[in-house]
Amino acid sequence: MDEIHIAIVGLGHRALGWIHLLQRISGYRIVAVCDPIEALLEPALAALTNRDGVRATTNYADILADDGIDAVALCVRCREQGALAAMGLEAGKHVNSEVPAAHSIEDCWRIVLAAERSGKVYQLAEQTRYWGFVDAWRQIVAEGQIGRVTFCEGQYIGYYGTRVFFQDPHTGRHYGVDELAQHPQARPTWLQDMPPIHYLPHELSPKLKVLDDRVVEVTAMSTGSPSYAHPEITSPDIQVALMKTEKDALLRMATGFTQPVSHTRGHHWYHVMGTGGSIEWSRSGRERPKMWRADGQMHDMADVDWRLERTDAPAEARASGHGDADYYVHAAFRDAILHGGTVPFDVYAAIDTAAPAILAADSIAAGTKLMKVPDFRPGAARQRGERPGPAPGDAPGDAPGDAPGNAQHGS
Repeated sequence: MDEIHIAIVGLGHRALGWIHLLQRISGYRIVAVCDPIEALLEPALAALTNRDGVRATTNYADILADDGIDAVALCVRCREQGALAAMGLEAGKHVNSEVPAAHSIEDCWRIVLAAERSGKVYQLAEQTRYWGFVDAWRQIVAEGQIGRVTFCEGQYIGYYGTRVFFQDPHTGRHYGVDELAQHPQARPTWLQDMPPIHYLPHELSPKLKVLDDRVVEVTAMSTGSPSYAHPEITSPDIQVALMKTEKDALLRMATGFTQPVSHTRGHHWYHVMGTGGSIEWSRSGRERPKMWRADGQMHDMADVDWRLERTDAPAEARASGHGDADYYVHAAFRDAILHGGTVPFDVYAAIDTAAPAILAADSIAAGTKLMKVPDFRPGAARQRGERPGPAPGDAPGDAPGDAPGNAQHGS
C-alpha cells in the first residue's frame, strides 16, 4: 500500500480543516464523507479538489462495510465517540480520532481491546503534544535540570462564544444564545452535555509526555450548572481535577468552555515545578515563557523563547494549524500504516489521557470522590486482547468489556 483510502466521518468545522490538510499531505486519498446531517455532505464534497468517485453517506454502517476504505478520520463530538472508534477498529479500519477519545471507561476498554484484537492503528489526534516547547520541556525534565518534578498545572479555557452550544439538527448550522428566539429549532449540542473536564486530553497529553508518566488517582470539583457567564447554557463554567501520577507528582488541571478569557495568547497554559527549579508557559501576549533553576545563580524567572512552532518542522507542516502541530498527527498516522510499527502516541498513551478525565467527571458526580485510574496495558493481570476481570469487591458483570455497537454519530 502506498496510499491510504480514508473516510471523513463527522463533517463539522474540524472535519473541513482535516479535508483541506489531508489533501496537502502525501499518502492520503479521501474516498468517502459521512454525517447523519445530510445538509453537511455537500459542503464537505465542495472542499475536495477532486470529488470524482467520492462516496457521500449519512450512514456510518456504510463506511464500516466498505472494503475500499482503509481508515476512518473520526471528527465527531458526541456521547458515542469512543464506541464509534471501536466499531471502526472492529470492522478492520485504522482509526484517527479527534479529541477526546471516549466518554466512558467502558468505551476506553472497548477501544483498547479492539485495537489489540484487530492489529489496526488507533491514534488520538491530539496535536498539542507535538509543540516545540513540549519537547524542550521533556528534555529538561529527563535531564533533571529542574530536579524531581513534584507539581504541575495545566488548563484549557476554550472560550469560543456561544455559537458552538446550539445547532439546527437538520441543516447543521450553529446559533448563539442571542439568536435562539429567532431559531427555536436549534437544539443543544453535545458540548452542553459533556462535562468540560472530559476535554482534558489536550492538557494531559503534552503534560504526561513531558513527565513520561501516567495518572493513577484523580478527584475533582465543579462550579454549578447552568453557566454563570451564559445562563442559557447548561454547562458549568469551570471544572478542576487534582491528580497523582505513578511517579508521585501532583497535577492540577482545569477546563471550561463558557468562561470568557483573553485570546491574545490562546487558552492553553502550563507550569512544571521541580525540586531544583520550574518552567512556565506565558500567560499573555506581553510575556514569554519562563524558567528558573535553583542551581543557576538565578534570582527570578528568566524569559525563554520557546514557541508552539518547532524549529525542525518540515515545509509541509507550516501553517497546518495549531502552531503547525496539526501536520504531525496525520504524518504519524500515515507512517504507522504505510511503513508499519506503532504510532508514537499509541492506544495506551491515548487512553491514559482520556480515562483520568472521565473519572474526574465521575468524581464530581460522586461528591469529589477519589477515583483510581486503571492501567490499560496488558500484563500479568490481563493478556493482550483479553477482557479484564473484575477488581476485588466488584459485583458480577462489573468487568469492562464489549459495549453495544449501535451508536449514531454526529458532527
